[in-house]
Amino acid sequence: MIGVFDSGLGGLSVLAALVEALPRADFSYFADTAHVPYGNKSEEQIQGRVLAIGEHLASRGCGLLVVACNTATATAVQALRAAHPGIPVVGVEPGIKPAAQASRSGRIAVLATEATANSQRLKHLIRDHAGHAEVFVEPCPGWATHVEMLQLDDPALAADVRARVEPLLAMGVDQIVLGCTHYSFLAPLLKQVIGTRAELVDVADAVARQAQRLAGGLALGSGRLHLHASAYPERLYAALPPLRLGHIAARVSASPV
Repeated sequence: MIGVFDSGLGGLSVLAALVEALPRADFSYFADTAHVPYGNKSEEQIQGRVLAIGEHLASRGCGLLVVACNTATATAVQALRAAHPGIPVVGVEPGIKPAAQASRSGRIAVLATEATANSQRLKHLIRDHAGHAEVFVEPCPGWATHVEMLQLDDPALAADVRARVEPLLAMGVDQIVLGCTHYSFLAPLLKQVIGTRAELVDVADAVARQAQRLAGGLALGSGRLHLHASAYPERLYAALPPLRLGHIAARVSASPV
């Protein structure tokens, strides 16, 4: 079984790519909806949750873990790997490298939670993979919560998206990196603002390819999917259709951790 987790619904965008890449694998997806969002939590709080969830999924027999959350990856993926040296761990990091390589203007932007925007890991990614580019990091407080509440058509959200993205486009940004898995579900809103002036960079497919390389025998399961949440599991199930994931057939339950 492959374990996948996020602070809430955002990681479902990664899960969809994983299911497509590994259709016969068995997946256990954990949404930490009792503690969402992670973006405004301290490093200690985030690391505590990541280690508790990792232990939970490992105890369920997961032989591969996918941290489908940029904030959790930036803050705690190293601690998770240290806690489970025998289990491969795939993290989700902003696509700084492909964005920098694809940029024609030499200016890219990263939309991220407050925690990811302030993380050392993001600073290192920019230093290592975008040394020749000008990188603008834009914290986007509240966006993940809008996705969690399925408020994708909220005029206030649309206005905030425009207010944050238009100045970046005016500065010549031509690659916009989605630095939070929740933001994948805001792509339609973002594209309304961006038009043809920039490209969105999402790493879900790249994460799925990495999991595919590491899966080994885990790729040959029964194609089962169990969605579980630390709170409000009914919201997880209800979210599938509006997030355009209604095709995913899954069993849903509560799993307090």
